Amino acid sequence: MSAPATGPAVDTGAPARLRAIAAWVLTLGGIIGTGAAFVLTVEKIALLENPFYQPSCSIDSTLSCGSVMESAQAAAFGFPNPLLGLVGFPVVATVGVALLAGARLPRWFWLGLQAGTLFAVGFVHWLIAQSLYEIGALCPYCMIVWAVTIPIFWYTTVHNLAAGYLPGARALGETLARRHLSPLLLWLLLIAILIGQRFWSYWTGLFG
Repeated sequence: MSAPATGPAVDTGAPARLRAIAAWVLTLGGIIGTGAAFVLTVEKIALLENPFYQPSCSIDSTLSCGSVMESAQAAAFGFPNPLLGLVGFPVVATVGVALLAGARLPRWFWLGLQAGTLFAVGFVHWLIAQSLYEIGALCPYCMIVWAVTIPIFWYTTVHNLAAGYLPGARALGETLARRHLSPLLLWLLLIAILIGQRFWSYWTGLFG
């Protein structure tokens, strides 16, 4: 008779449908985020080599990657921010692919992913505030990073709540597992409203 299996708990607590959604969000978000981070890195290198270089996503004074890239906030930790994405997003995409292939990851791994995505979404919101209210310009590629980081964090969190990996929150996780899309759409809508309000005169002049 074989001995009972031992070891850390694996990903069996979250509903299968929610696991599948999380897997696709991690995969697609990781791939898109990697692409955006790569383009930003290439553009930053070109700008370092030639101060007069015009980044491909610099359209005017408002939609201006160059203004954002040349700001102090673009190297918050002493190196270009996109390097964080070049490290983090491929990991996220790999996790998503593994889940789609049927992998069952241990609780400690999900908690590590939770910590990483929490840092990422917090950093992204700091960058959003800096872009809107300090730099006064929008970087289109950066906004792509914002748009994928938030769902990656959201579905990681909802999964971990539903699986009972975050203490004392199983009931909340079950509720969010049934209504996971509405809070995310509201979150993204609020950010879009802030962007629209901050650059209202620009948008009205563009489309008016």
